[in-house]
Amino acid sequence: MAECVGIVVVAGGSGSRMGAVLPKQFLEIAGRPILVRTIERMHEALPEAEIVVVLPEAHVELWRECYAKADCRVEHRVALGGATRFDSVASGIAALSDDCQLVAVHDGVRPLLSVDMIRRGVECARESGAAVPVIAVVDSIREVDSEGSHVVDRSRLRAVQTPQVFRADLLKRAYAVIGARLDDRSKATDDASVVEMAGYKVALYDGEPQNLKLTTPTDLSVAEIILRDGANI
Repeated sequence: MAECVGIVVVAGGSGSRMGAVLPKQFLEIAGRPILVRTIERMHEALPEAEIVVVLPEAHVELWRECYAKADCRVEHRVALGGATRFDSVASGIAALSDDCQLVAVHDGVRPLLSVDMIRRGVECARESGAAVPVIAVVDSIREVDSEGSHVVDRSRLRAVQTPQVFRADLLKRAYAVIGARLDDRSKATDDASVVEMAGYKVALYDGEPQNLKLTTPTDLSVAEIILRDGANI
């Protein structure tokens, strides 16, 4: 019997950089709300998975209206977000059932990833315990310090994406350990950093260039083009 997978979709953004009235996760691309597209894609890849959507309390009713208007059929639970991403993910993990053996944590505003990528992440986590998607950095990079700036060897750098997938027991232990260390909590930029600070190793798997985190109006325009042109996602 295949293991149960839990999916935590974190959707706590305010959309300030988007310059929109609605929070960015509720904006539409190609006629469908971003967050709806995200959970539909996760469900398409892992139809038996449990899905928890983490939202600020102030956005819960807006999400219910958005979900109903879009006629979305993906079953899920809603968990309330916290003051930080760490708190929000912890809330989402707690909302999953104890049956989940693997947990995938995904940004609610990354709707363009492929089914194949999601499944590869699960397979990598199944083998390694902790799997993080990355893509090569294509721009030239400079590090700035008090002396000025200098070039960084981009061949050694990778940009990190989601879904980040973990064995459930490992992820829960990591959140418990780091949750008790306030200084480390403030340094945790994603779930991989939480897991590493708790003493576990992380494996990398290939992400996708089109797996954009939709943050600005330009990102929305690019997403529209990707969907319009029927990219293989």
